[in-house]
Amino acid sequence: MRSEKGVLGLPLNIEKGRVEMIHGSGGRASSQLFEEIILPAFDNPWLRKAGDQAVVEMAQGRWALSTDSFVVSPIFFPGGDIGSLAVHGTVNDLAMGGAQPRYLTVGLVIEEGFPLSDLARITQSLGSAAERCGVSVVAGDTKVVERGKGDGIFINTSGIGWIPRDIVLDPSAIRVGDILILSGSIGEHGAAVLAAREGGGLVTSLLSDSAPLHDAVQKLIASGPGLVCLRDPTRGGVATVLNEWARETGLVFEIEESRIPIRQEVRGISEILGIDPLYLANEGRFLAVCRPESADRLLSVLKSHPLGLAASQIGHVKAGDPTRPGGMVRMTTLMGGVRLVDWLLGDPLPRIC
Repeated sequence: MRSEKGVLGLPLNIEKGRVEMIHGSGGRASSQLFEEIILPAFDNPWLRKAGDQAVVEMAQGRWALSTDSFVVSPIFFPGGDIGSLAVHGTVNDLAMGGAQPRYLTVGLVIEEGFPLSDLARITQSLGSAAERCGVSVVAGDTKVVERGKGDGIFINTSGIGWIPRDIVLDPSAIRVGDILILSGSIGEHGAAVLAAREGGGLVTSLLSDSAPLHDAVQKLIASGPGLVCLRDPTRGGVATVLNEWARETGLVFEIEESRIPIRQEVRGISEILGIDPLYLANEGRFLAVCRPESADRLLSVLKSHPLGLAASQIGHVKAGDPTRPGGMVRMTTLMGGVRLVDWLLGDPLPRIC
């Protein structure tokens, strides 16, 4: 439920305020911008769910629709580029609703002077990624802006995917006792992009985790019932997804630090830059909520998939705390203490996707 004062506690100053980088962080400020300015302009039942995709009923069945824009810097990074990232990001948003991705549209905003060789490399990467995902790019648009007005290239992709009628994945169905599963190690996309941004300042063999998730999700769905909802932790990372679910349900999400898989290279980069890996962006991982009786089976299925080898059961859902009606996220630390995992407040990772 939305607060009249917004998630920051104070309403936006719409008359005199300005958009800042923090509003694109994917954290608390992004949520407030959506709730106080964007949602009121278009308010409808689909948008009100604030999911990564909208599920709409059509004569031919249920379909998921999603759109996303990509402004990552640098545009070529270890393990991927803005072209393949644009495909994976939209395919994954559709997959989180249980959809089988079918079609994409692509919009290119290109800055004057952008090298044609780079444009060819990006479009070829985008096309190859779409082919591997089994989706077709069926429409698009290209715009060119003056030199200095576009920072190279920005990409928008929209997608549509089909959802079987018996598949319903919705955070509103989360209940006490449900289990939290993470599909793999976290923070690799954010850390790899940050390392590339630093040039020679950070030397690492780390690659982005950018990958399509729809195949892994379909195998989970096919294995049987018990899957409640999914979300890919992109901007704002795992911590932001859990806080979104906690706010929507009013429940407590308890996780264990020892169960969260994090590669040593990610830990090292995070320590150097003073960033908590829980807030690092991911582009090939997802969080799943499932019923406790299905957890072992779903985890086993996930571990049998190449993208789920490091999957882990990281926590569970408890009853809400009456002192915090908006829900909360708590983590048992490696030292045995308990700390609150709050919303991302600043924007340590601009232009990460």
